[in-house]
Amino acid sequence: MELNYICRRLTSEEINELPLVHYEGSVTLVRNERQLAAILPALREEPVLGFDTETQPTFRKGVVHHPSLIQLATTDRVYLIQLTHIPLTEELTSILADPKQIKAGVGIAEDMRELSCLLPFTAAGLQDLALIAEKNHICNKGLRSLVASFFGERISKGPQCSNWSLPNLSQRQITYAATDAWMGRRIYMRMCELGLAEAL
Repeated sequence: MELNYICRRLTSEEINELPLVHYEGSVTLVRNERQLAAILPALREEPVLGFDTETQPTFRKGVVHHPSLIQLATTDRVYLIQLTHIPLTEELTSILADPKQIKAGVGIAEDMRELSCLLPFTAAGLQDLALIAEKNHICNKGLRSLVASFFGERISKGPQCSNWSLPNLSQRQITYAATDAWMGRRIYMRMCELGLAEAL
């Protein structure tokens, strides 16, 4: 995509006309501490992680839910860590707190703050795609609109308000969650190629 196209504001109607895309690669569901320990080496060696979280939606005033899912995308795989099954661990937060490893996503600081309520840590290495877009005068700042701007594609937001605290996620939820993290990494890498963001 040319920079002029990337910078212009896209309407909802324009985005809805774009071809639908979703993550089709390998996904690993992490539901216990043994599985978490097994994936930590792969996560630690990745210089750039796409990052997102999902939280059970709140429909009653005053009711607050903690994140139910952490999504981390590497070069060739997306890991979905179900906090419904396992607690947030120091081994995992050490990755989120590593300043030498990029974590890329939209609204990433708020996601990290919510996670730190489960286990205190100070996140580092964060690259908020919305802030990078704003700095470069890109009108579209949400993940869906950034996907449209940078790749001329559309991602589904249908399962966003589904119940992420379920012990067994549906295939639709898994695909949605993996796509968000994968796209976060993909957009950041494209921003680096275009000189809009600083690579490691």
